[in-house]
Amino acid sequence: MEKKIIRTNNAPAPIGPYSQAVLFGNMLYISGQIAFEPQSGDLILDNIQAETKMVMENLKAILTEAGMDFSNVLKTSIFLMDMGQFGSVNEVYGSYFSENPPARETIQVAGLPKGVNVEISMIAGK
Repeated sequence: MEKKIIRTNNAPAPIGPYSQAVLFGNMLYISGQIAFEPQSGDLILDNIQAETKMVMENLKAILTEAGMDFSNVLKTSIFLMDMGQFGSVNEVYGSYFSENPPARETIQVAGLPKGVNVEISMIAGK
């Protein structure tokens, strides 16, 4: 099988030596996304709900570029600075999965890139 790099201008460009996503066979591995608005490059940090929505929209853009959507997502990892924000993040996150949500873990961390409050990565398959 061949590894294919997935890249879209509708999600933020990587800020380090990594790809937005890698397609390997029918499996898509999406790098952790933070709340960069792709057109302006601004971080959306107004509140945790807006931040999470921007993260999910970035993930959606990458899924779309790979010919997938949230129904293809098998597993997610959510990294939070403050587990006290879990409910708010979960509410926004859950609105993207109408049925059969993926497997998931949520981890509180000591720090995230650019001082954000939430980062989410995904694995999807066709």
